[in-house]
Amino acid sequence: MDKTDWQKKGEGHRQRLRDRFLAHGLDGFTDSEVLELLLTLGTPRKDCKEEARALLARFGSLAQTLDAGQAELELVRGIGPKNGFALHLVQAVARRYLRQRLAGKEYLRSSREVGDYLTHAMRGLKREVLMAVFLDSSLAIIDSAVVAEGTLASNTVHPRELIKLALAKHAASLVIAHNHPSGNLTPSEEDKRLTRHLFVALAFTGIRLLDHLLVGDGEQPFSFADQGLMEAIRRESQPLLAGA
Repeated sequence: MDKTDWQKKGEGHRQRLRDRFLAHGLDGFTDSEVLELLLTLGTPRKDCKEEARALLARFGSLAQTLDAGQAELELVRGIGPKNGFALHLVQAVARRYLRQRLAGKEYLRSSREVGDYLTHAMRGLKREVLMAVFLDSSLAIIDSAVVAEGTLASNTVHPRELIKLALAKHAASLVIAHNHPSGNLTPSEEDKRLTRHLFVALAFTGIRLLDHLLVGDGEQPFSFADQGLMEAIRRESQPLLAGA
């Protein structure tokens, strides 16, 4: 089989993948086939089957491959800047889509979708990040934003930045979330101190902190509110807020 025959065979395979996606979406696709399809966005004239398999062999799953940095991706033979660009682009588009889909929805009815977005946005991060979901007076979602990065503790997270953002977005309440890179979603004592710290600071400005979500990889976040911890913090804080 000469080069022209190989090229025609590769083009036919890529087109069959595209046709399957257009007809049925990703149902029935393996993770390897999904990666293969994505890689063809960066190198549309090249058969990417072996590269897709090599990525899965190195990183273990589709999600972990999409979370990998460019330098890590290029350690896999056949993966270059264009392939990496295609993988990172789809990851970024998915993140923006999930975020924008939440705008205007009522938080309590969409808490699962919020959890999905936060898990996607924070999955694979090697350092801690604190995000906030801002809500209006009817608990409709206004926006979300990263408010702090690094070591997250009551003495390193400054409430004024969170308050400034909340006021700028005209938020009446908010939900905070941060990731546990270790994957352990059991709240630490420092997590509880940070929550009390921010609850009280926000309450003095008339903004309610409704929940603190701890985010890991691949599972729904741990909710302080669902586990009764927010109510306990509210009761503990009443003496401090009595004169406010």
